Amino acid sequence: MKEAPLLLHIPNVPEHVTYAWFAMAVLLGLAVAARARLRKSSPTGLQNFFEVVVAALDDKIEELMGPSGKQYFPLIATLFLFILVSNLLGLVPGFDSPTANLNTTAALALVAFSATHIIGVKEHGLSYFKHFVGPMPLLAPLMIPIEIISHLARPISLSFRLFGNMVAKHQLLLALAALSAFVPTFPVLALGLFVAFVQAGVFTLLTMLYLAGAIEEAHGNEHH
Repeated sequence: MKEAPLLLHIPNVPEHVTYAWFAMAVLLGLAVAARARLRKSSPTGLQNFFEVVVAALDDKIEELMGPSGKQYFPLIATLFLFILVSNLLGLVPGFDSPTANLNTTAALALVAFSATHIIGVKEHGLSYFKHFVGPMPLLAPLMIPIEIISHLARPISLSFRLFGNMVAKHQLLLALAALSAFVPTFPVLALGLFVAFVQAGVFTLLTMLYLAGAIEEAHGNEHH
């Protein structure tokens, strides 16, 4: 059940796909608009927003992943902005959150999962997979299954955490909307905004931690 009838509908195309493309179109439009009004001094409007986001992500990447992590800024920023816009769409009457569908969150989680191991191999070659064996070959029969299960659990937890929180947010908003005569509208929207930003931040932060682990693992193997 949606908070309001959906405005966008393409025959034979799932709703979450339609709104995922709409989220991408919104991001592209905002980027073009910000670029057209780009100023080197006294920035305003969209430029201010994007500069704040870029600066915050850049600082967090350097803090968690080190200087070498900055080359992966486009991946991190894309994930954050797409998830944020997708989350916020659900607050607009007639629109839906693509991230309230498990197919979307699973796809995002698989991107983060794949990037982790691709970057690990890129940083250290096939020796990256040595950490699956553990500190000594004798422990390999025990460590390999544990490491495989641990890594496979990452995309599952990422996808279900984002999906579950967004669905819970919609259900809560529906419940509060039913009490709209007694509950002011502003606190309800403020709660939705808070959840949208927090869940985008959590997904992105965990992705950065996974990528940082792959980079550190590579460097650790090199030093060893």
